[in-house]
Amino acid sequence: MSKFKIGVMADSFRLSPREGILKAREVGAEGFQLYVVEGEVTPEAMDAEARREFRQFVAGAGLQVAALCGDLGGHGFQRADENAGKIERSKRIVDLAIDLGTAVVTTHIGVVPADASSQTYANMQHACNEIGAYAADRGVRFAVETGPETAVRLKSFLDSLDTDGVGVNLDPANLVMVTGDDPVAAVHTLAPYIVHTHAKDGVKLAPCNPEEVYNAFAEGGVEGLDFGKLFNEMPLGEGAVDFEAWVRALADIGYEGFLTIEREVGRDPERDIRAAVQFLRELLDRLGV
Repeated sequence: MSKFKIGVMADSFRLSPREGILKAREVGAEGFQLYVVEGEVTPEAMDAEARREFRQFVAGAGLQVAALCGDLGGHGFQRADENAGKIERSKRIVDLAIDLGTAVVTTHIGVVPADASSQTYANMQHACNEIGAYAADRGVRFAVETGPETAVRLKSFLDSLDTDGVGVNLDPANLVMVTGDDPVAAVHTLAPYIVHTHAKDGVKLAPCNPEEVYNAFAEGGVEGLDFGKLFNEMPLGEGAVDFEAWVRALADIGYEGFLTIEREVGRDPERDIRAAVQFLRELLDRLGV
């Protein structure tokens, strides 16, 4: 039996949360990740009874909650004047994770600056320390998704924190597409922190500035920045991620958790996700991990 479990980002099906969860079961996944920042599955929308009922629904579907996505958007935790509200809402998402039966909340925190003495760096440290301490006290990891900076810079930032409640959601495609970083090397660099992964593929088409890219995402687009000319997300196995080497690296560091398929683009995400589940099953069987 594989040490890895295959998950699906339920939102990738572009259905309602419960429909997406049932579709995850239908395509052969063992678990799912779900966005919980808007709609019917949020801390604000779910009282204690709703949380119990949702957990029963998931158990009835025979699935596990691999992680919740608590990405609050914007510039992450870079801006001090925005952080108080985001920190408190992130704590409520940690509470929701516990009630729904998972110990992982993933998010983007913004681009970690190269200058560790900058105010932005300090803002991000403060926010992650506070949320991480809250999460750790409750047995949850607040997992930073890779992509905006290299693995080496992210590890340096994580090493600077005063809490072990902050981990990593390793997305290999983000590293390939934006920073041009090696996702296999990133596994070894970030090994102590990895608590969840995204199984996603992509290609980098041209050099790009990660800060410009993520600022564009945060602010709804920047004139003259054409993402389609910089990088493309691809169906699993069709991009530049070496999944065999990536999975071997995860096995080497002792990771035992979810490979959660995320498909953010494409005309037929269900078709691509079904193919991705099959791709991963065959890969895991072949590697015997």
